[in-house]
Amino acid sequence: MNWLALTLLGFVLGLWAQQRARHALVNPTLIATVLVAAALLLSGTPYAVYKAQTQSLSLLLSPAVVALAVPLYRQRRLLARQWPALVIGGVTGTFTAMALDVLLPRWLHLGRDAQRALMSAPATSGVAVVLADYTHAPPALAATLAVLSGLIGAVVLPPFLTLIGVRHPLARGVALGSVAHGIGTARAREEGERQGVASSIGMGLGALAVTLAVAVLSR
Repeated sequence: MNWLALTLLGFVLGLWAQQRARHALVNPTLIATVLVAAALLLSGTPYAVYKAQTQSLSLLLSPAVVALAVPLYRQRRLLARQWPALVIGGVTGTFTAMALDVLLPRWLHLGRDAQRALMSAPATSGVAVVLADYTHAPPALAATLAVLSGLIGAVVLPPFLTLIGVRHPLARGVALGSVAHGIGTARAREEGERQGVASSIGMGLGALAVTLAVAVLSR
């Protein structure tokens, strides 16, 4: 089976479903993840085989993150005026998410590997994999939980923010970026450029805050 083609097909189907449904729960990344995971389980294909076939797609992740600098430059004047609120919101959101990811697994009596992996879940998956060397968590589990955290945040957070009356584009964006990192940023971009810019800042601050927290805790 061509896993690269199946992954792209799953995402395209997700985009089509999102355009038809226009609902926050219909997320292209979530739909593609469910389809690919189901195919891997049904076929009994090891993750190593899937990773090898989709390596070219994974290499596009870094350029995609760097491309987020373009809308940041376009909105530089707005960011120069609002940077204190963005920094406070991004750091606060990340530390809140990290505290929940540390405390809830202990209350639920999850295994030590899960507890350690969840410490870096508020950061994007690339950062979570690197931090796994310091949290002593399995890298694959750390990356998986980071992606899962982003998916849940991107699906649940937008309607929740609307429910509690948060409508300012910068507030919505920084909340999505700091809690749901890359996937949340993609979701924020769908709402508008300002939301996407604020989410990019939230994602960057989130990665920095998680790295600093892990550095302190690992000592």
